[in-house]
Order: sequence, then C-alpha cells, then structure tokens
Amino acid sequence: MKSAYDYVKTARSNDRQTGLDYITHIFKGFIELHGDRRFADDPSVVGGLAWLDDTPFTVIAIERGRDTKSRIKRNFGMAHPEGYRKALRLMRQAEKFNRPVVCFVDTCGAYPGVGAEERGQGQAIAENIMEMTALRVPILSILVGEGGSGGALALAVANEVWMLENATYSVIAPESCANILWRDPEKAPEAAESLRLTAQDNYELGVVERIISEKGGDAQRLFASLAADILSWYMKMKAYTPEELAEMRYRRFRQLGVPKAP
Repeated sequence: MKSAYDYVKTARSNDRQTGLDYITHIFKGFIELHGDRRFADDPSVVGGLAWLDDTPFTVIAIERGRDTKSRIKRNFGMAHPEGYRKALRLMRQAEKFNRPVVCFVDTCGAYPGVGAEERGQGQAIAENIMEMTALRVPILSILVGEGGSGGALALAVANEVWMLENATYSVIAPESCANILWRDPEKAPEAAESLRLTAQDNYELGVVERIISEKGGDAQRLFASLAADILSWYMKMKAYTPEELAEMRYRRFRQLGVPKAP
C-alpha cells in the first residue's frame, strides 16, 4: 500500500507529463500569449488560446520543465508574481470573449525569492483568488502533479477542481512542514500523512470534485479521456448564466471546512 509520501515522490517524478504536455496533447492550435503588461514574461506560467472540438478555450498551466535545462528556464514551476498576473490577464480576456478557462496546476509553491516579494508576490496571489471568485465564465482546474500552497490555489479557484490519482494538494510541502514542526526535514513522511494531501484525502474532504485515473501510465489514453471529460464538463457548464457560475464558485469555497449536519 502506498504511503502519502510515496504519492509526493510520484507527483515529483521526472517522467510525469508536465502542464504544457496537457495543453498541447488535449487541445488543438495552441497560441501562447506572453507577459503581464507590467514587468516581464514568466516562463513558469504558460497560457493562451486553444481549441477543443471547435470550441475556443483559454488554457493556462504551471510548467516545471523536464530536464535540468528546461527546469532552470521554468524556475522549477515556481511562479513569480508576473506569472500570476499573466494568468489573471488571460482570464480577464477569457471573460471578455466568453471563453471557458482550464488551468493545469503543478507547483511546489510560488517562488519565495526577494525579487518576487519586492514585486508583490502575496498581492498577486490574493488578486487571482479574489478575481477568479467573480469571473463570469466557467473555470476548471486540474491538479496534475504537486499542488503546493497559495502558489497552486492562485490557479485553482474554479467551478470544479479535479486531481490526477497520483497528484498531491496541500497547504505546504511535507519537508517544509517537518522542518517547521520538528526542525527535522527527515520527518517529511510523517508530515505527509498528517497533511492529508493525496487525491483520495482531498476528495473525502470535499476539496476536489473528481479523481482522474492515470490509465496505468498510458499518457495517450489519459489525454484522450481528459479531453472528453473537459468537453463534457463544459457542456454542463453552458447551462448556467454568468451570474450563476460566479455564485456557484463563491458558494463552493465558502462551504469548504464547514461541518456537515449529522
């Protein structure tokens, strides 16, 4: 039986598909858009316009890279504030043109460097959370690897949140948690169990709506299945008005953590 920390190691595996893989294999005609119109373009966040079954979508992914060179370029999937501002710019554009938004999340957390803090990392994350709550188009977020802290939540305020079966979603990485609580990163496996970060844990807690099978590691089957599921989700969301979509999203997050009546 896999431990919680086994899931963490699987989510970090070098041979997992990255956010950009999901965009390019599920959608067609991807047109990448760059920059936050304030400071720079953050390669850790990839986004733009793409099509699924002739329907235009705005697609956004946190990209961590595959090898050493690409991971350095992508800052290991740790976004700067300009990455989150780019994502928000694209989501506002989606609202303007009435396009659904799909986000693929894979990050250990937002970049904690001095420059990122100087440029307003916390504010950028908070603005995304606040504005995504009120967007008047359907939003779907899929955790495909690690979902770490506010860096993940900044792209996961959605009408529905899905998780791949081997993904993780937590307020903090287990190593950091162990270091804070016990001053011993070696206790990360113990921290992972306590954090309840697996897909099954998050589903039982009501944090995610669906656990997505990874088809035994068959990437092509996974992409095909996700494409059909995303299209089905969008057809369901089309029945709601813009006001209902925003209200649904707001109520979804307000009820998290509220004890259910016996």
